[in-house]
Amino acid sequence: MNFFTSLKTRLRVIGFAEGVSYLLLLFIAVPLKRMGGHPEAVQILGPIHGLLFLLYVLVVIQGKIEYGWTIGKMALALLASIIPGGTFYADHKFFRHLPATPEQV
Repeated sequence: MNFFTSLKTRLRVIGFAEGVSYLLLLFIAVPLKRMGGHPEAVQILGPIHGLLFLLYVLVVIQGKIEYGWTIGKMALALLASIIPGGTFYADHKFFRHLPATPEQV
């Protein structure tokens, strides 16, 4: 299956995964560590989220290059990754409306 051959699909899937991992880290793992004395959750979710964040940044840069986004649009997509739930907004506002391939722009 060539699921990740489409840049649009990569943007949407990685953005969703990054957003979910960020929310889990902020609202589940960190409270478990701070209030429950269980740092294991952060030790597990932290690196997973970090990897997904890096993948998101790379795929957004690829989107800027291949889709010809302006610096402003790329900056908004990157800003979305540091706001809880922001990648879901980016998906709703930008990613889902992209053509399947950059050649269709």
